[in-house]
Amino acid sequence: MKSQKVEIKTPDGIADGLLVRPEGEQALPGVVVLTDIFGLRPAYEDLSKRIAERGYGVCTPNIFYRTAKTPVFDFEPDFQNECTKNRAAELRGPLTPEAMARDGSAYVDFLNAQPLVSAGRMGVVGFCFSGQFALRTAAARADRIGAAASFHGGGLATDAETSPHRVLPQVKARLYFGHAENDRSMPAEAIEKLNRALEAWGGDYESEVYKGAQHGWMIPGERVYNLEQAERGFEKLMALLDESLRMKKASGSA
Repeated sequence: MKSQKVEIKTPDGIADGLLVRPEGEQALPGVVVLTDIFGLRPAYEDLSKRIAERGYGVCTPNIFYRTAKTPVFDFEPDFQNECTKNRAAELRGPLTPEAMARDGSAYVDFLNAQPLVSAGRMGVVGFCFSGQFALRTAAARADRIGAAASFHGGGLATDAETSPHRVLPQVKARLYFGHAENDRSMPAEAIEKLNRALEAWGGDYESEVYKGAQHGWMIPGERVYNLEQAERGFEKLMALLDESLRMKKASGSA
């Protein structure tokens, strides 16, 4: 496995990040991995390598580069205390919908420029806060994004004019949404609102709730990590990527 730290030029600055791919000279499809609010850390490095092992070139940027280089928390985060809440707000603040579209496009361009990333369609996946980031990237770069996934994404369908679901008409990718159960950031009525929008959109999608899984269940190291459901989610992700970017049915998908 080839893994290297990289710097990614965006319209707003330079994002540090990670680029991973298997050994060999074959051009592979590209995938952008967008982290949760706790940023790029060993759990995401491992996830990126795991995706790469299945035959992909993976870019995992520090999406909070405007505020800090990795690691973006210099203390153990805990949403029971105000320090964590304040730091999270500080990190999220600059990532407006417009900034997400600019950054997502820059990450796609960066991957596209890599000599061993194929010229075909790419994938993008976001977790928690960055679920909407993945959807906005799919809209901003409909010319290149063929698959987009969100796991325990929050605020995907609201009444706001800037709600992420409103970009669906610009999306041409195949979409997957894996929702947590009893998620305050994406309650049942919001999931229903998203599903109605997806049906009206008319594209290829799947939206489902992971029974017994709490917000953040996909990422090892979190208190709510659910191994069984995380494995199911990973295979769902790989099926989406394989079937959308490789034009073949994924093996072992759940």
